[in-house]
Amino acid sequence: MNSLQRTLKTINLEIPDQVPVDLHCFMMAAARSAHPMSEVFKNGQLLAQSQLDLWREFKHDVILLENGTTAMAEAMGAGVVYPDDAVPKVVAPRLKRLEDVEELSLPELQSSATLPELLRATEIVSKELGDHVFIMGRADQGPFSLAALLRGIDNFMMDLMDPAKKDLVKRLLEICTEAVISLALAQLEAGAHGTSIGESLAGLISPAMYGEFAVPYEKRVVEAVKVKGGVISLHICGDCTRILDQMVETGAHILEIDEKADLAKAKELAKGKCCLLGPVSPTALRYKTPDVIAELTRQAIEVAGQGGGLILGPGCAMAEETPAENVQAMIRAARKYGVYRV
Repeated sequence: MNSLQRTLKTINLEIPDQVPVDLHCFMMAAARSAHPMSEVFKNGQLLAQSQLDLWREFKHDVILLENGTTAMAEAMGAGVVYPDDAVPKVVAPRLKRLEDVEELSLPELQSSATLPELLRATEIVSKELGDHVFIMGRADQGPFSLAALLRGIDNFMMDLMDPAKKDLVKRLLEICTEAVISLALAQLEAGAHGTSIGESLAGLISPAMYGEFAVPYEKRVVEAVKVKGGVISLHICGDCTRILDQMVETGAHILEIDEKADLAKAKELAKGKCCLLGPVSPTALRYKTPDVIAELTRQAIEVAGQGGGLILGPGCAMAEETPAENVQAMIRAARKYGVYRV
């Protein structure tokens, strides 16, 4: 069973030969290249090569392609900077006033900011490894997080608290949903087996607000991907325990869970509905010893690997200086403790 078959079985809630391994490694891959991170994140060829080089070293089952959290926000008019030694960041929101929401337009995917380069990276990696490895081309941020970046996080959170602005907030979310769908489907067309959206900012609000301002829009993205026969993953950092049930209700095939969430509860809620990805601590991967990483891996598989439904990996993006020996320790432990006997 190769990596692609192993991962697809897991996603389909069948029993594979062993737990597949994902590396959320775009920072680590870029930092290990011969180019500044700013160049890697803006160049599809370099982005693809950095991931291919890392795969040749570690032979993980899932390759997650992305260049950070700002690609779509930049394409829609937000100001973004690209440091040479760090991830890109939004420094100037697009909407100074929420009332200007109708000025937003959907970007041209083949000519806007780094979106063409993301798709180019997916095409390159898919042609090279698409028959053997599961390729996940991230659709950048989910509708809620994209809206927050375009408006400014603090401003958007204040907007959510103003009943008079609810219609404008939802109009912004509608536009962002269409933008996310367009990139998600383009990733599939570029050769990815699946796509992923990050909604970490939605993890900051109450469960009731998450249900009103995030779930309906995430569901629309999920449905659009499913119609095209693709796989979609939903990622929320931090302790998402309070909203795990609603995350499952989005219909996403995969929920990316980090170490702060209640893994046992996530396993219970996901059973028969979706699979989990994670939850090894990126901080531990960066700073702890290989023995600690092996034990964290064993514990994660013991809790969430029973009966399938687990893709083992870091719960969020690994730091650029993550030691190779810790990554190897996680993969070795997954191969040791994650074998299924059927």
